[in-house]
Amino acid sequence: MGDTRLLVKRAKKNDLSAFEELVRIHQNRVYALGLQLSGNREDAQDLAQEAFIRAYRALDSFRNEADFGTWLHRITVNVWLNFRRKEGKPQISLDEPYQGEDGSEIRHEVAGEDDDPLRALEQKEFRGLVRAALTRLSDEHRTVLVLREIEGYSYEEMSRVLGCTLGTVKSRLSRARVVMRSKMTELAREAGETLTVGEGRR
Repeated sequence: MGDTRLLVKRAKKNDLSAFEELVRIHQNRVYALGLQLSGNREDAQDLAQEAFIRAYRALDSFRNEADFGTWLHRITVNVWLNFRRKEGKPQISLDEPYQGEDGSEIRHEVAGEDDDPLRALEQKEFRGLVRAALTRLSDEHRTVLVLREIEGYSYEEMSRVLGCTLGTVKSRLSRARVVMRSKMTELAREAGETLTVGEGRR
């Protein structure tokens, strides 16, 4: 954290090497967030690039007592929401092998270590179902689920990223989980499968 603050101070003085180091430190997480939100590599790369451009332009407004990574994530979310509005909610690719979560107790660990092919297939199919369901959610609902269930943000961190109150975060997340379970049930029925979706973590 200390190193980050020093780099930010240097970057604010137009030290490009310092900002390049900040990009190097945070680029993987920013790209990963963009990938979870957009669902494809090309858009994720564009989101990350635009987020860092905006961050550089807005460096003077960043208060060094805040967390730089959280600030970057807030910019990334805003870039994505703006992108979605401008593009009129384009279709999202289901090809990316990211592991989306819907608020159920099943976390995003990779398939079990017992080398059971059937279990691995079931988990792969479930992850595909989650990804498909995420694309049917509103931008608002998808964002809170990605931040909470995939990125592991606390309610307080989500409040800072989204710029809203804790109560709004909890209410939005609760509603998103209900809608997500409904979408997954619909998709399972469409696929001729049965699926029981557990309750999300509180």
